[in-house]
Amino acid sequence: MIREVLRMGDERLLRVSRPVTEFATPALRALLEDMRETMDHLDGAGLAAPQIGVDLRVVIFGVDANPRYPQAEAVPFTVLVNPQLTPLTADEEDGWEGCLSVPGLRGLVPRIKRLRYAGFDIEGRPFEREATGFHARVVQHECDHLDGILYPMRMRDLRRFGYTDVLQLDEVAAE
Repeated sequence: MIREVLRMGDERLLRVSRPVTEFATPALRALLEDMRETMDHLDGAGLAAPQIGVDLRVVIFGVDANPRYPQAEAVPFTVLVNPQLTPLTADEEDGWEGCLSVPGLRGLVPRIKRLRYAGFDIEGRPFEREATGFHARVVQHECDHLDGILYPMRMRDLRRFGYTDVLQLDEVAAE
């Protein structure tokens, strides 16, 4: 079922989410199915459970061909429960980000270039991966939602924040 995505200003987006304690349940499966349908319907690169009003540490992400991110490299579809991020470098890079909870806007956001993420799949099996580039950016963006952080809170220069249809398109496409 396609769910309503909460928008910036809704206080539920500012909460710290609770860890998942039971895996492979019908409720968790239904949540993940709703998240996937919602993300796909809105051409999102990822979605966190808090964005649809569910206070759990669950994110999904993945990009193949996406009209909102035409220049982005492919990112494998991933279900990540109770994630933990470990930076593998102190180096950051700026990149343009958008968000389904901040519709119509983009901002230039610094993110760690290379990281390892670990967590669990829907069955409760642990896994970990390393990510760089757009993949690392998407993981950080989605996991921020679990701690009540929206990408404008990470921006260093609000002059680099604006409506997608007003910003220089070549700059936004370069994300």
